[in-house]
Amino acid sequence: MIFVVKNNKTNKNMKKKLFIAIVLIVGILLSVYFYAYKDHRNIATAEVDFSVTVSDLQKEFAQNDSLATVKFQNKVIQIQGIITSVDAQSKSLVIDEKIYAQFDTNLPSSVEVNKKTTIKGRFLAYDDLVEEFKMDQTSVIE
Repeated sequence: MIFVVKNNKTNKNMKKKLFIAIVLIVGILLSVYFYAYKDHRNIATAEVDFSVTVSDLQKEFAQNDSLATVKFQNKVIQIQGIITSVDAQSKSLVIDEKIYAQFDTNLPSSVEVNKKTTIKGRFLAYDDLVEEFKMDQTSVIE
């Protein structure tokens, strides 16, 4: 009969490796969870990254749309212009026939066609098919 004698030192090393592996897995899972479920920023209270006009945006995208997209996409921008259309049902408006702005809430009562206004929101993209800039999470700056 052969008896196998386990080395106590080997047993301790295995326990250490198992403990380290569990700690690493838990750490990775927690990191992924907190990255995926981090708080979303409130655009209405966020600092403005760029204050621009419609013509400024048009010039930037005409020069190099790839660089302009990197510069403005997902940034908080503030734009001043004339409201050219309002759609209360879809909670959106268009400024200077080029900026489509989507609101999260109902449009403020101060929003009227042909009125000069300043809006703030997150810049999404430039739609070159209809030549229109898209924004969401928009609010009117009074």
